Order: sequence, then C-alpha cells, then structure tokens
Amino acid sequence: MTFRVALTFDAEHPDRPSQPGVAESILTILERASVPATFFVQGRWAEAYPDTARRIGPAGHLVGNHSHYHARMPLFSPVGFETDVRAAETVIGDVLGVDPRPWFRCPFGAGHDDPRISAALAGLGYRHVGWDVVAFDWEQPAAAVEAAVVDGAIASRDGAVVLLHTWPVSTGTALPAILARLTDAGATFVRVDQLDRLPEIAPT
Repeated sequence: MTFRVALTFDAEHPDRPSQPGVAESILTILERASVPATFFVQGRWAEAYPDTARRIGPAGHLVGNHSHYHARMPLFSPVGFETDVRAAETVIGDVLGVDPRPWFRCPFGAGHDDPRISAALAGLGYRHVGWDVVAFDWEQPAAAVEAAVVDGAIASRDGAVVLLHTWPVSTGTALPAILARLTDAGATFVRVDQLDRLPEIAPT
C-alpha cells in the first residue's frame, strides 16, 4: 500500500555549531533521487547563501517563508511582525525568484496556536504549516534521525509532514537511508501543496 510523505526542510542559519556544505549536500541527494520537497527559507539565510538558495526552485521544490530574522513570532509588535514577514518575502522573491505565499512556518513553531499570529499571517496571505513527524535533527545523531523519520512517517501513514533542517550534519548523513527505507515501505514523496491536509500544530 502506498502512502505520501512530505519532507520539509527549514533553511535557516544554524543555532548550533555546524559544518559548511550540508544544505548543498541535501539538495544534491534529493536531486539524484528525483525527490521533491518543501523548503521554508529564512530571508537572512537566502541573503547569506544566494547560490545555494537559487538551487531550490529549479529543482522542483516548493518554497515557503520562514521569517527574516528567525525570531519567535509572538515577540513582535504588529508592525514588527509584518516587517519581518515582508522582508523575508522580498528576499525570497529577489534571490529565489518565487513568491513563497501562502506557505509559512513559524520559527520554533512559536505562535502556531496563537489566534493573533494566525490572523496576522492570513492578513499577509499566509498560513502556518506545522508537522507530524519531528526528528530533533539539531541534537540527534544520524541513526536516531533516520529511525525517527522512517518510523514516524510509517506510523502516520498517508500525508505525513516531516520536519528537518538544512544545517545539521546528521540530516545530510541520514537522508539517503531515509529515502531508501521509506521508498521500500511504499512511500511516495510530495510537496506540501500536493497534500489534502496540512498540520496546523507543531507537536514535540
């Protein structure tokens, strides 16, 4: 029995020590496997790594907005909130050549359940996209990331949205095995705009 899995990657500046080249490796692995994914792009990350960011759209991946400064969205004033979201939107448009609307992911998932945040996002043409499966790839070794993604996606069955990041070394290391094992289990990989249901919450 086949089931759909949406791999999503938050493309952002690392908040812990990392190695260069992980995002590029992830994009190459996905390209070689012909797997589409969804990338939520931080504006400042796209400014810092424009050559890497420009690879995302032409590879067939969906692009969403991950804010500009990667701050917790409830901390912003209404003006600051709009300024941050629009700044990222502008950079994504300039660097990647795409409009990220309506896809948005709150940094850290903060504010996903806040009606004020939801209304502010809707007013700017966005909706928050949460996740069903989180691998804690920012702190777990590759084997644990692989197991969490594979087991979580299989348990969720059709339409699971998986949260990953473009900077942890463990993510790039685990990705080939994740793709192989889920394919063997009957998964087909899709972008979030190909799903009937999107998680609004951010389970931990």
